[in-house]
Amino acid sequence: MIGGMLNLFDPDNFIVRAEVRILDIEPEISRVLELPISLNLAQLHEVLQAAFGWTDSHLHQFNIGGLIYGAPEFDEDGLSDNTTFEATEVRMTDFHFPHGGNEDALTFLYEYDFGDGWRHLLRLIRVPREEGVKYPRCVAGKRSGPPEDVGGTSGYADFLEAWLDPEHEEHKDMRRWVGRKFHPEACNLDDINKAIVKAMRRSRGGYRFRREERY
Repeated sequence: MIGGMLNLFDPDNFIVRAEVRILDIEPEISRVLELPISLNLAQLHEVLQAAFGWTDSHLHQFNIGGLIYGAPEFDEDGLSDNTTFEATEVRMTDFHFPHGGNEDALTFLYEYDFGDGWRHLLRLIRVPREEGVKYPRCVAGKRSGPPEDVGGTSGYADFLEAWLDPEHEEHKDMRRWVGRKFHPEACNLDDINKAIVKAMRRSRGGYRFRREERY
């Protein structure tokens, strides 16, 4: 602070608010996340997995201005058309955030499970940090994340049709497959934030899978 005013040039005075929604699904499935500005993209991956209930069972990537960031070891054969840059080497503080407010948000894509093709649109703005608050955290959300391996947006629509209709021939199978805890309209912020804390603790500054591979 300078003379009681916020120092706009000190990154420690700010966090990043990320409005995230899964594309091509209505009603929308979304989360509002507040992230420490020191967070790297690998950690952001872990936060997104926890926030939407994904299980990190498939490949992912960030598409930022046409450049791809993620875990380069998953493309060692060079089958991808794009070079994958190391996600741990890019932090929120490396981004240029416009000072014009919500209208000038930074946007990019997070893609998960290239088979099902889940695309998440992230809209990021820089906002003042609140004293006494632990970040990252989820402050708002709409609806449950889809089940893994449901078949993408079209598969999820078919799944919901069967899940909601007791007369549907696959109703019991879908209910049994997804489990009793699932409800498409549920979004429990306490559970999400507990999952985020656990994911951050297990990843320890990078990708969780890299730490687990050592054991």
